[in-house]
Amino acid sequence: MAKSEEPVTIKKYANRRLYNTGTSTYVTLEDLATMVKTGEDFVVYDAKTSEDITRSVLTQIIFEQENKEGQNLLPITFLRQLIRFYGDSMQMLVPRYLEVSIDNLSREQGKFRDQMAQAFGATGFGPLEDMARRNMEMFERAFAMFAPFGGRQATSAGAAATSEPSKPAPGSDEIEDLKKQMDEMQKRISRLSDKDTP
Repeated sequence: MAKSEEPVTIKKYANRRLYNTGTSTYVTLEDLATMVKTGEDFVVYDAKTSEDITRSVLTQIIFEQENKEGQNLLPITFLRQLIRFYGDSMQMLVPRYLEVSIDNLSREQGKFRDQMAQAFGATGFGPLEDMARRNMEMFERAFAMFAPFGGRQATSAGAAATSEPSKPAPGSDEIEDLKKQMDEMQKRISRLSDKDTP
């Protein structure tokens, strides 16, 4: 196997320069973005403290990409809702939900592109809508399992077993917000897919 399984180590110095220890060269955030796109894994450490700062560097890369003209992926409503989740009882569920959602999208993007191309964009979004619906159902099930967040979730889980499933559960406003965000993501993906099709 030619490619190493170990992630490349990047060191960030006080002067903000990034050093790739694998190639013994200085790199930019743009270079790191290219590495991510090609599937090359890396870890970033502060050169002075040896602290793992990979998350903040990846966030910087996203910030840089979002500031490029025509590169926006994150809708404003999504960003606002994401900010609202910080410090909320839902905070511990959000990272896993987003991780699973983006993983599903990544695994199925080839199929989506083919189906959209075959349907000429007219009805090609059925699979995407199905995936979003499955993600929401998974999220709702996960949300119902976490009764420690308060009595209202515990009672809604108990009520679900004894009452009809069509009755809206407490916290449905949050779920509606998530559904709206998923709709925004679908629209964004459709616009990106339109750009990809010849």
